[in-house]
Amino acid sequence: MKPLQSAAMGFIFIALYALFNGYDAYADPVGWVLVLLGVRRLPPVTPLRFATLYVGCLALAVSVPLWFQGPREALADLDPSLAWAADLPAFACSALLCHGLAQAATAADDPRPARWLSTVRTVLVVVAVAPVLVFGAGLEQLAGPATAAAQLGYLALIWFLFSYSGRTWAGAPIVESATPPPTPS
Repeated sequence: MKPLQSAAMGFIFIALYALFNGYDAYADPVGWVLVLLGVRRLPPVTPLRFATLYVGCLALAVSVPLWFQGPREALADLDPSLAWAADLPAFACSALLCHGLAQAATAADDPRPARWLSTVRTVLVVVAVAPVLVFGAGLEQLAGPATAAAQLGYLALIWFLFSYSGRTWAGAPIVESATPPPTPS
């Protein structure tokens, strides 16, 4: 499996939510392990690779207790902004990954992926700070659009990770030509 395919599969687990008997059937910790495995397999020269791994480990650590419904509900009951704060490592890791991949695409003279990944990064950063307006400024009418933008941001991230997984700057192996060169006669 290519590095970005592993990361995309992980983000599917993170983005989807299906509650069964108090547990999310799509366990976020499993998703974070897949994301970290994918990021770890990116070329070592990928910008922000180490920072993405570090913040991804933090997101994994936070996701373990939050996989259980009790702690997540307790955070939301104490203060909704605490539940938002618990999601910040996830948004930070996602934004770092997009930013690093956009820089790698730019360095490889692949401008279209760089633009799309930069756009997704910007959406994720805006969504991550939107709760400041919702909770801090009392603009509750932004809660719904911010939640929708978060889901769309993750869906776009998944789409682009799968779409660009075959690029060499994203860690895909270089495929040699299947046909042998002609032999001189």
